[in-house]
Amino acid sequence: MQDDSNDLFASLPSQPAPEPVAREEKPMPRAVAVPVPAPPAVGGDYDASAIRVLEGLEPVRMRPGMYIGGTDEKALHHLFAEVIDNSMDEAVAGHANFIEVHLDAEGFLTVTDNGRGIPVENHPQMPGKSTLEVILTVLHAGGKFDGKAYETSGGLHGVGVSVVNALSDHLEVEVARNKKLYRQRFSRGKP
Repeated sequence: MQDDSNDLFASLPSQPAPEPVAREEKPMPRAVAVPVPAPPAVGGDYDASAIRVLEGLEPVRMRPGMYIGGTDEKALHHLFAEVIDNSMDEAVAGHANFIEVHLDAEGFLTVTDNGRGIPVENHPQMPGKSTLEVILTVLHAGGKFDGKAYETSGGLHGVGVSVVNALSDHLEVEVARNKKLYRQRFSRGKP
């Protein structure tokens, strides 16, 4: 006999298969071609100048639903979860054992943990910018891609906290590293 210990449905009583229901066959309707008017011309020629390249956090601000699923309360909760996920990742990796989440009456969320802290030294791929600023202002910048910093992780992997920053009127980050406290403030993704 096969071991069903991992089968989620093994404990459910088996149900007999339903009896087939006889249905009256109806002829398929014939397709009819309907002329569709051409859409009105907009803005003249379609050439290279019509193609816009969004940079930095601009695409997040223009189309937040692509990143957090909408602009409603559920999407706001998604932003909260992205910040909390970063602290959870530190705890799961064994680098933090304390996480505190506080939501005040004005809607400001504060997440505190005793993890390693975001690196603050200049980033090698972006001279003149701290790694902290890169993580908060560049999509797809994070420590969860190669498995070196985190074996397992939640969130959007290098997108989450930069999306939160892009969509926040005010974001302030404090990082404690090497017995120093670093702080940077942002508004709508800009340092």
